Amino acid sequence: MPSLLLATVVVLIAYAFRFGQLTGGPAVTDDGISVYFSPDGGCTQAIVDQLNAARQSVDVEAYNFTSRPIAQALIEAHQRGIAVRVILDEKESHEDYNLGDEVFRAGVPVFSDGHYAIAHNKIMIIDNTIVITGSFNFTLQAEQSNAENLLVISGRPRLAQAYEENFQKHLNLSQNFTPVR
Repeated sequence: MPSLLLATVVVLIAYAFRFGQLTGGPAVTDDGISVYFSPDGGCTQAIVDQLNAARQSVDVEAYNFTSRPIAQALIEAHQRGIAVRVILDEKESHEDYNLGDEVFRAGVPVFSDGHYAIAHNKIMIIDNTIVITGSFNFTLQAEQSNAENLLVISGRPRLAQAYEENFQKHLNLSQNFTPVR
C-alpha cells in the first residue's frame, strides 16, 4: 500500500507540472503534509496563510530573507501578540535587501547565527504544531524565479518538537541582531 500511495503522489506531481497546475495552491496534500513548488507555486502565500493563522508562537530560521509579504505577516503576527522570534544567517542578514532590519524595528526579536559557515536553515515552527521547511528561501526570487520546494507539515507533534529543540540550539548559539540601516 505505501508504494501505491507514493506512486499516486508521483503521478499527481507529474500531472501538475505537465498541465501547469502548480500555481496558487499545494501540488499535493496528503495526511497533513502539503507540498508546494516554485516558481509561482504559491509557496509565499502558503507561508503567509499559516502566519496569519498563528495563535501562540512563530519561530523562524532563515538563510536569506527578502520576502516583503512574509516579513509583513511576521510583523502583523507580532502585533497580534504572537510570540515571534527570528534567527538569520549572520552574513546574509546584513545584505542590502534583507528585511531583518525592518522586522527588528517592528519589535520582533531577531538574532544572528554566525556560529556556522552558513546558517542555511529555512524553517518555521508555528504554535509548536506546524512545521514549514524545504529548499524554499523566504525571498521574492524563490517565489518567482527559482525551482524550490516547500513542505507544510501539521499533525506531527514529535517532528515539531524536534524542530523546536533544534531552533533552541541555534538560538543559544546566536547573538542579538544589530541593524545596519
